[in-house]
Formats: sequence, structure tokens, C-alpha cells
Amino acid sequence: MPSRKEIQWSQLKVGALVLAALAILIGLMFLMTGASGGLFAHRIVLRCYFPNAGGLKDGAVVSLEGVTIGNVKHMRVVPERNPNPVEVTMEVGEKYLYDLHTDSAASIQAAGVLGDSFVDIDSTHTTGPPPANNAELRSSGAPTIQSVISSSQVSIEEINALMHKIETLIDTLNTKRGTAGELINDPLLARKFVSIATNLETVTGSIAQGKGTLGELVNDNTLYTKLNSAADHLNSIAADLDAGKGTAGKLLKDETLYNNLNAAAANTNQLVTQINSGKGSLGKLVEDPDFAKKLDDAVTNLDNILKSINAGQGTAGQLVQNRALYDHLDQTADQAQQLIKGMRENPKKYLVIQMKLF
Repeated sequence: MPSRKEIQWSQLKVGALVLAALAILIGLMFLMTGASGGLFAHRIVLRCYFPNAGGLKDGAVVSLEGVTIGNVKHMRVVPERNPNPVEVTMEVGEKYLYDLHTDSAASIQAAGVLGDSFVDIDSTHTTGPPPANNAELRSSGAPTIQSVISSSQVSIEEINALMHKIETLIDTLNTKRGTAGELINDPLLARKFVSIATNLETVTGSIAQGKGTLGELVNDNTLYTKLNSAADHLNSIAADLDAGKGTAGKLLKDETLYNNLNAAAANTNQLVTQINSGKGSLGKLVEDPDFAKKLDDAVTNLDNILKSINAGQGTAGQLVQNRALYDHLDQTADQAQQLIKGMRENPKKYLVIQMKLF
């Protein structure tokens, strides 16, 4: 039978174990509630309504711009709030209150394709005051796991289509169809490439040995000497130009040409000034309104004359428009030509001189 001291020692150990367990439990509670500021931190309640819970659970994380600020307290369905019947009640730490606004938007997000859902609050472009306790935030959509799977299914289908195209391309290449298939599978074409490579090697070897025109250009110093001489001549010409020698040098260095051009520009400017002031014949042509009116009247009269001629009025109009008059003139000219021809052939027939004596 254990002694009283042993019993007391056993009770002391049990009590110590219970106290340690309580301390661990309290620590875990602090850790679990650390997202909202701790076990004894003040919290505010916010509500939001979504069309679908989207896999959200009680105790899920509530984040602000990706930073955890609280947890989901509970959810329920409120039919009268259709088309957003799912009410999500959240508890967030009061110290985050001034980072929230009445026009902040909450959305249900998923941590990856298979991750847990959580509530994310966006206050990027908000300007409203901080929300009160039990305030309602607006929602900005609630993606479901089905929508995530559907979007992933589209990507998978596109990848499958791409793989099918790649498989078709490989089959085409293996069946010698198309240019690429011929390049890969035709042994004759491969031998031609080998032959081309051999010929290129022969050509480059000949060039390296100084054979042929290209070989001479690469290995003969004569071309370099000529190019060097040409560069020397160009340098000499540039030096002569810079020294003002020759016609081109005079154009570059002689101030007489500049003075002449400047004087010509001044004379031209003076001439234009005189024309603008109405001096001289050109000035009268430019500035005199009477001359402009006379010129306009002359053009108008000429236009009227041309219109009359086109209308067949007057002698000139008849000459232009009357076909019968043209035919008569042509016939008269023909008869006159025949008369002149007859006078030349037999002048006595037409030139008869009669003399009478009284």
C-alpha cells in the first residue's frame, strides 16, 4: 500500500500535468486567434452576401490585400437576399478597422486549384469611412470549384489540341510529305547536302591558297595597296579643299562667293519689297486692283467669245460648227487649185489680150 507521501507526490505530478496541458491549450488558443489580434483583442463583426459559398467553411481565413485579419464566424442561407442568399459573418481585429472602408469589396478566393477557400477584402481604390460593427460589405463575386475546374479543363483541351497537332506534324515528317519531310527522310537529298559541303570546302581551300579571283582578292596585297593609294588621294583632295585650293576649295573657303550670294539675296529681297509696294510693272501687276479687274474682264470676254464660237454664232462659230460651210470652203479651195493648175498648163487659154484700133 502506497504511503501518504507517495500519494501526495502522485497528485502533485497529476496537477502539474494538468497545468501544463492548460498552458498548452491556452497557447494554442492564442495561436489560433492570432489572426484577429489574439484571444483578448477587440473584434468587430462584418457581414457580406454571396450568390454561392464556393467551398467556404466556418473558421476560414479573412484577409485584406493578402494579409490575414480575421476568420469566418458562421454562414447561413437567407432566401430573401436573392440573388445573393449566402450570408457570411466575419470577425476581424479592431486594429485593422482603419484599413477597411464602407466601400471595400469582399470576394471568395481559392488557394490554388485544390486549396481551401477564404474571404479576401479589397480596399485598393476605396475612399469611404471605416465600417461600423455589424456593417455590410459589398461582394465582388464568388468563384466555385466548378468554375476553376472548367477553366482548367479549357487549358487541358487546348494542350490536347496542341499535342494532336504536334503528333500530326511528326507523322507527316516521318511519311516524307512536304519539304521538311523530304529534308529529313530523303537519303538522296542528304547526299546532295554532303556534296555541297564538300564543294564549299574545296572552294574555301582554293580561296585560302590564293587561287581564282576571290583568292587573289583575299591573299594578294595589290588590292590593299590600291585601296591605300586611293585613301591617300582622297586625303590629299580633302587637304586641298580645306586649304582653299581649286574651284571646290574656293567655294568652301573664299568669302567672295558668300558676299555675292548675300548681295543676291539682298537684291532679291529689295525686288520683292518693291513688287509688294506696287512699284514698277510687276508691282502694278500684283497690287493694282484696276489691272486685276481689267484682266478679269478680258478673261470673261474671252470666255464669252469661246462660248459663242462653240454655239456656232458668228463667222468663227459657223466655221467651227457648220459642216456645209466647211464643205463649200473645201470645194472652193479645190476649184481654185484646179484653176491654178490649168493656168500653169495652158496660160494662153486663160490669158487672151484683145487690141482694137480706132
